[in-house]
Amino acid sequence: MKIPLFPLDAVLFPGAALPLHVFEERYKEMAGECLARKSVFGVVRAQSEGLAVIGCTARIARVLERHRDGRLDLLCQGVDRFEIEMLDESRAFLQAEVDLFEDVGTAASRARKEECLGLHFEILELSGGSAGGVSLDLDEPISFRLASTLPADLGFKQILLCLRSDAERTEQLVDYYSTLLPKLRRGAEATRSAIRNGHLM
Repeated sequence: MKIPLFPLDAVLFPGAALPLHVFEERYKEMAGECLARKSVFGVVRAQSEGLAVIGCTARIARVLERHRDGRLDLLCQGVDRFEIEMLDESRAFLQAEVDLFEDVGTAASRARKEECLGLHFEILELSGGSAGGVSLDLDEPISFRLASTLPADLGFKQILLCLRSDAERTEQLVDYYSTLLPKLRRGAEATRSAIRNGHLM
């Protein structure tokens, strides 16, 4: 299938929300067509060495505001992952022939998901993030939901997007949390000690 592409310095996951401010003429044209046709576009990470090969389609869930000069504030949502087969530069905005794909590997066990979720919430608490009132069904895969709120570098998020197994993504998340948490815990303890000793200005 052929879809328009919106290169961004971001990684979008299936089911995740994506607010967009559209101001370039080519992307205003693209958004207008997607709204008229109720069709999706592809969000793909723009890197210094070029576009990532794996991206995620997005649908426009709501037009938040139409500005007088034509700019658009949109709320979009990730739908399906895709792999770029061929780029098409025949229009003002980039298009691509893509293949959609889903997970083919196994799902993570409930116990592993519970462990991953506990580590995730500790990360958010120590880093000053917010769980955002997220309600998760542990009978379903949760790795994309967790990854979308993760304060992580885009390179790691891109790796997660490419993995085709929920179990593998969950393992990657657990490893990431387990590496990051000791540093955050030491930082939090140092802050508490400084407060107790009256040294925090």
